[in-house]
Amino acid sequence: MEITWNDFEKVELRAGTVLEVLDFPEARKPAYKLRVDFGEYGIRWSSAQITKHYTKEELVGRQIVGVTNFPKKQIANFMSEFLVTGFADENGDIVLTAIEKPVPNGSKLI
Repeated sequence: MEITWNDFEKVELRAGTVLEVLDFPEARKPAYKLRVDFGEYGIRWSSAQITKHYTKEELVGRQIVGVTNFPKKQIANFMSEFLVTGFADENGDIVLTAIEKPVPNGSKLI
């Protein structure tokens, strides 16, 4: 499906730094809860099924890409405030979208 440039501009893909990572045992599939700093867009929580490729310790301080203008979503007993982006590997496990060099938190993908 083809979209217009205006459609793409509506999606807020923003850089944020992971501040905290917690286990999420209530999730149906193994996941973490992430607290991420998006600069002027605030600190937000999300869950991510990224336990196969990442430890909690290596995620703290890492920049990720999140969709920050989706509505909040209830996941088990937790409210997700943004969508963590990534790609499925050959086994269906998620690999995070990478930011090659540090950018300011809240920067929008352009």
